Amino acid sequence: MDQALLVLLVEDDPVACREMVECMESREDISLVSVTNNARRAAELIQDFHPDALILDLELHQGGGNGLQVLEDLRRMDLPWKPYVLVTTNNSSAMTHEAARNLGADFIMSKHQAGYAPQEAVHFLALLRDGILRHRRQAPAGSGREAPEVLRKKLASRIIAELNQIGVSTKAVGYQYLIDAIQLALKGPTPNVCAAIGQSYGKSPASVERAMQNAIARAWRTTPIEDLLRYYTARISSEKGVPTITEFIYYYAAKLKSAD
Repeated sequence: MDQALLVLLVEDDPVACREMVECMESREDISLVSVTNNARRAAELIQDFHPDALILDLELHQGGGNGLQVLEDLRRMDLPWKPYVLVTTNNSSAMTHEAARNLGADFIMSKHQAGYAPQEAVHFLALLRDGILRHRRQAPAGSGREAPEVLRKKLASRIIAELNQIGVSTKAVGYQYLIDAIQLALKGPTPNVCAAIGQSYGKSPASVERAMQNAIARAWRTTPIEDLLRYYTARISSEKGVPTITEFIYYYAAKLKSAD
């Protein structure tokens, strides 16, 4: 498979978000680097991952901020290349659309147009993949254009490999939450990791916590003990028998940092 397009999803509608995530995860030509519904967090993720493209919702009522703010922040960033920005929106104001274009939006896809579905935004980017990647490769020499691949490998592929070693099921609801939580832990302590992740997926902190703990507990229930002892070497409370979420994510954050 040729190089996948690295995409950051900034989406406020939890249903649309889930459908886009599932669509991207089913494809080999697109790789989802992260998801958020918060404008400030989106700016941080752009700087961390240097995505090839953004799917950007303009109205971020649940997460905070708005898509125009993301575009404005993007213009001020010193990036090796500008990501392609696909705006998807329920907003039909011509004035708002004009402002988005002036701030750098490459294409605006109305959620009210005939035949629109969240998956269509993903398919649209897939059609543009070769052109977007070609444009990126033409970035000036020395711009660090390999950074997204390095970051993705460190913050996604290596985490996935670690989780697979101890048998965390990819079908578990908490699987992606654990990946996101370890990514956050790699950046430093996060006061309420469940709330931060829940905000990105439109879930309550309690449901995120429950899903992550269930994913961990299932791995400890089904994975051979010799594999657990080999790949998870941190001390575990004899009373609980499984790591807490905090113990689990910071163990892997420390393990990955020490391997760098």
